[in-house]
Amino acid sequence: MSSIPSTAYSRDLGDELRRLRETCTGLNGNALAIKLGWDPSKVSTIEHGKARASEIDLVQYLSMCGKDIDFYEEFKHRYRYAFDEYIVQVSGNLRTVAMAESTATTITSYSPQSVPGLVQTPEYADGIYRMTGMVTEERIPDLVQFRNDRQAILRRHNRPTCLFYVHEHALELQVGSSQIMREQYKRMLFKTHTIRIVPADAPLAASGCVLWEFAKAHPVAFSETDLTHVFVQDLGAIARTRLLFDRLDRVALDAEQSRSKLAEYVSGPREEPDDAGPHLA
Repeated sequence: MSSIPSTAYSRDLGDELRRLRETCTGLNGNALAIKLGWDPSKVSTIEHGKARASEIDLVQYLSMCGKDIDFYEEFKHRYRYAFDEYIVQVSGNLRTVAMAESTATTITSYSPQSVPGLVQTPEYADGIYRMTGMVTEERIPDLVQFRNDRQAILRRHNRPTCLFYVHEHALELQVGSSQIMREQYKRMLFKTHTIRIVPADAPLAASGCVLWEFAKAHPVAFSETDLTHVFVQDLGAIARTRLLFDRLDRVALDAEQSRSKLAEYVSGPREEPDDAGPHLA
């Protein structure tokens, strides 16, 4: 077992092992370690994604959980990438994202095209999924519910410190009806987090990104498209992400100015979907 810096993915897969232990064996970590002949700390270290388990470790662990060779081969294939500094996942895999959000102490994001997922209303989220055309109709309700469930971290007493930079283009994109947009603006205006609006005439970065910071782990930069999720822990990439947020800090409206701007959107006239003009939902 080799000790190397943990990643968002290694912590996700370690947590998956923990869940397997609890559901398949009913044993706590120390009891499983005794059955495996391991030092008690070894189970904890692997389940927290702090060290890479060897193939023998995985075979022994998963066998104790009653898993067969096919399960082992599939898990080993995923685990081989667990500690990479760059990890790419298909967009439908949301578990690593949810775990990173739930364990972060600070979340800073930039959204150039749409409202950040952590502050979307269910109706807005539904409209966004329908706009992309990248998921099937029957999956949309589950995806919307999952996005809504992720927002529970903002209601915790120890919630992460969140700063959302939102380009005004995202506010101007009408998703669904005027009522959906008004409710979305209100959600951004009255919830407990910091929104900073990047003015419409400010240069538009090509894509959005998120920086998660943790109490006892390295920061992780994250970006997504309709097709992929990319998790990055490379120090150079983290430094470039911080440069982007430094730039946004200089050009964005401050928190109070942003609240005033959002209030304008809440009260301002919006076209109804059957009015003349472009609509994207």
